[in-house]
Amino acid sequence: MEKINEIAFQIILYGGNGRSNAMEAIQHAKEGDFEKADQLIEDANTELGKAHNHQTELLQLEARGEGASVNVILVHSQDHLMNAMTVRDMAIEFIELYKNGSRG
Repeated sequence: MEKINEIAFQIILYGGNGRSNAMEAIQHAKEGDFEKADQLIEDANTELGKAHNHQTELLQLEARGEGASVNVILVHSQDHLMNAMTVRDMAIEFIELYKNGSRG
């Protein structure tokens, strides 16, 4: 169970980092700094990739029969990751809208 919680906290950490990067990217796009916004989306993708790798580790543990019963921390980590991915996807759309709007 300790290993599962450790992985869950890593998912929360990297998911949170990715979400923060995506939110910051929106602010930079809003200010017209699209180069910084795009870099932050790349950073968000990197962080979410790390979270996804930890999620894969959980799936591998489960496939080997080493998974644990579902607990609140694990559920929270999955919710956190999916929310972060949604925010990243929406940030990409917002950035595109700001780019198109800036062209007149």
